[in-house]
Parts: sequence; structure tokens; C-alpha cells
Amino acid sequence: MSYPRRFATAPLAETPEAPDGLTATVPRQLVHRASVAETFLTGMNRVAPDRFTVFAEWPRAHQLHVSPDRSAYEPLLVAETVRQAGTLLAHTAYDVPLGHQFVLRELRISTRPERLAVGITPAEPVLHLTVTDVDHRGARTAGFRYEADVRLDGERVATAHVAATWTSAAVYRRLRGGRSAATVSPLPPPLGLPPAVVDRALPTDVVLAPCGQPDRWRLRVDTGHAVFFDHPLDHVPGMLLLEASRQAVRARRGSDRRTPVSFRALFHRYTELDLPAWIETSDAAGAHAADVQVVGRQGETTVFECEVGIVGG
Repeated sequence: MSYPRRFATAPLAETPEAPDGLTATVPRQLVHRASVAETFLTGMNRVAPDRFTVFAEWPRAHQLHVSPDRSAYEPLLVAETVRQAGTLLAHTAYDVPLGHQFVLRELRISTRPERLAVGITPAEPVLHLTVTDVDHRGARTAGFRYEADVRLDGERVATAHVAATWTSAAVYRRLRGGRSAATVSPLPPPLGLPPAVVDRALPTDVVLAPCGQPDRWRLRVDTGHAVFFDHPLDHVPGMLLLEASRQAVRARRGSDRRTPVSFRALFHRYTELDLPAWIETSDAAGAHAADVQVVGRQGETTVFECEVGIVGG
């Protein structure tokens, strides 16, 4: 059986190796990043029609994705790396044009924090990806699901499952009813929780604000944040919602010494920038001893749900 050509660009892993093992990141446009510093992928090989090896590099220090004491990589760094890998595959292996709008529908990730220690050099994880289900709209792909096995030095540090869809810019404009980064006026961010409460070093990285109710917070959205809003957006990005889930687990009563290690998130609707959003937590009977269910709401609408697995405490 023959397969259609899917690479829209040259295979990235075939670029010559730089001296002393140094390498460059993939083009930032292919992972929907404006900043090279926020681009974590360095190359890709296709090993079968729907199987790929993706190479990455993680910095030893990062505003969000390395622990404040710089001893450990955060699980959400793994999530962002897996997200970037799917975007890279879509553009280079499944003929998705640059300029298409992507929607993250589902993300499940489980990490092994004992294997996420920061070393004396930047970590170089290898992601083994398998695309399991490709959706088509006419002759073009419209979305897919993929599994990721993330390894460092040959040892598994995480597994993930992602579902994403995409659409052309013109269709996206119609779906959004004219809402765009240029036309939406974001609400001013409220004063956040103390950074130490959510295990953050800087007030600017806090995404929850108190509202006077236990286990409930207002989502704090700062569109000037250099990581979450690396480029202008017309809605709250999925990675900010995952960070809100992480911080909610840290902030809820009795969770001060518990560490989030897994996330099972469903994104139901766009979380709008010009409406207040609320983050609520409750106990969940999951795989871990004390999983937490996080729900995001705008008005009466549930915009996302995330079950966070935690250990320790």
C-alpha cells in the first residue's frame, strides 16, 4: 500500500549536526510559538506511516516549567512539549497549512517526578509518538489523536494522550463571530494569591485570585504574560487552564505538601478573555489516593474539566 506524501517541509532531523552536540530548535512557527526561548523541539524522524520520534531540549531554568529552586522539571513542561510535538506533526507530516487554527480538545498526561530532576546540562528528552486516529474533512485532515511515550536517557518519564482539531483561519473567524485578539478587550487581572501558596516564585505567575470562598477562585488572566501569551490570542490558552488546575491543587485546603503528577483534561468550550472565569475543586476518586477534580466555569457554562493526580502530603 502506498501512502501520500505528508511532509510539507524537509524532514527536520536531517539537518547537519552542529559541533559539540549543539543543535537548533525547529522553526518556531511549526509549534505555534513566537519566542525561540519557548520552542522546546529540536528535530523529528518518521519511523512508520503514523509513528514518529521527536527530539527536544529542556532548559535548566525557566520562569514556569522548572521548580522555583531549579531542582526539578514541572509536569506541565512535559505537557507543553507533547503539545508542541503534535503541532509539529500536523504541519510537517499531515499537510496542515501554517495559519490554521488549532483547538486542544483533550490532554491526558502522567509523569514520574522522581525522574524529572534538573541535571548539570539541559535535558534532551525523546518522544515516541503514535497517531491513533485521523479525522478528515473532504480531502484534508481536520484533527487527530496521538499517544506519546516520553523518555530521558532511555527511561520513561511520562506518557500522554492528546486530541486536537484544526480549521482554516476563515472558518475560525466565522466560528468566533468576529472575535479576535484585536477586537476582544480582556478584563483587568485581579490581585492574585500569594505566590508561595501556589508554589510560584513571582506574583506575575499566579493565575488564581481569591474570591472569599473555600476551594473556589477567580481565574487571573494576564495577557501580557510572556509564556502563556507568547503571541496575541482571542481566548484563554489551554496551558494556562492546566496551570490553573495545578495551582488550585496547591491552594486548596490541606494540599500544601502534595505534588501534582498527572492531568486528565477535557476542553469543552473557549474560555473567553472578556468574561470572568471561576476555578473550583473537589475530591475525586481517581487512580491516586487523593485526586482532585478541577472545573472551570464561565457563567453557568463548564468550559473545562481536569482531574489532577497528586502524591505526597
